[in-house]
Amino acid sequence: MTRQWKSKPIIITIVLALLLTMAVVLVIHENPFADPKEELVKKIVACGIIALGGVFFVVKYDKLITLPVELFQNRRLIWKLARNDFKTRYAGSWMGMVWAFVQPVVTIALYYFVFEVVFTSRAQLVAGGIQTPYVLWLTAGLVPWFFFSEAINNGTNALLEYNYLVKKVVFKISILPIIKVIAASFIHCFFVVFMLIMYFLYGYPLDAYLLQIIYYSLCMFLLVLALSYSTCAIVVFFRDLGQIINIFLQVGMWATPILWNINTFQQPVVQFILKLNPVFYIVNGYRSALFEKTWFWEDFYSTMYFWIFTAVLFGIGTLIFKKLKVHFADVL
Repeated sequence: MTRQWKSKPIIITIVLALLLTMAVVLVIHENPFADPKEELVKKIVACGIIALGGVFFVVKYDKLITLPVELFQNRRLIWKLARNDFKTRYAGSWMGMVWAFVQPVVTIALYYFVFEVVFTSRAQLVAGGIQTPYVLWLTAGLVPWFFFSEAINNGTNALLEYNYLVKKVVFKISILPIIKVIAASFIHCFFVVFMLIMYFLYGYPLDAYLLQIIYYSLCMFLLVLALSYSTCAIVVFFRDLGQIINIFLQVGMWATPILWNINTFQQPVVQFILKLNPVFYIVNGYRSALFEKTWFWEDFYSTMYFWIFTAVLFGIGTLIFKKLKVHFADVL
């Protein structure tokens, strides 16, 4: 009997206990400002999804647990390869890693010139009347979006880029997507610092709410990692997926309230549809931590929705990756 099999009852018990706790918290949570019927529907749907998730985890345990175990066992190798990936990406250029930061900084500087210098009044119009300086509010949305767009592109192409490792039987190819996502997170850390410097220069104080940036960065990391396991496996057989993702990223930047305020739409239905995008939860979270000074658990249903969505996405990605990986070496 393997060690993994021995720990199976313990892991299943822990996961089911967590899911049960989520369901209990969901049931007892009350929002005095919400419609009771709408609240009831949300609770029933969420509890149903949690129950199905528990059953799915128990049934597919052996397939779902393999990937997290491999990532944990190879954590030192993952960290080493991620640092090497980041260093070698720009090794052939004169300015080296500086190029990793140039384009986003130029983009932010361009928005600053357009909206703070040229079209100051229109900036507030686009932002829906927010009191925060528009360029700072915009930067808080662009920083997580830059992370998402770079990480999903790099994660999707992980197997194609490291195809010589895919063909090695002894190498755990499941670590390749997370290597690319970690490498993208190095740049993200720089831009978080850049954003905070701007934040303090505008006269905002240091407070405990800013710690939530770490939480929302973790949310983005896990979301893009969960998505990358599906996309990197599919792109091996369907190379057009990379171009489709680029198009979706171009559309997604405008569909996600990054350049504009979601309160511009007065219709609740439109706002509800836009909030179904999990990236909105993170972008809005950055701004809440910086400007609105609210904790992530205060937006209870959005937090629950995000983690349920990410968990389901990770489970789907794990199954797709495991099913297709036996054919990777033949195709690549």
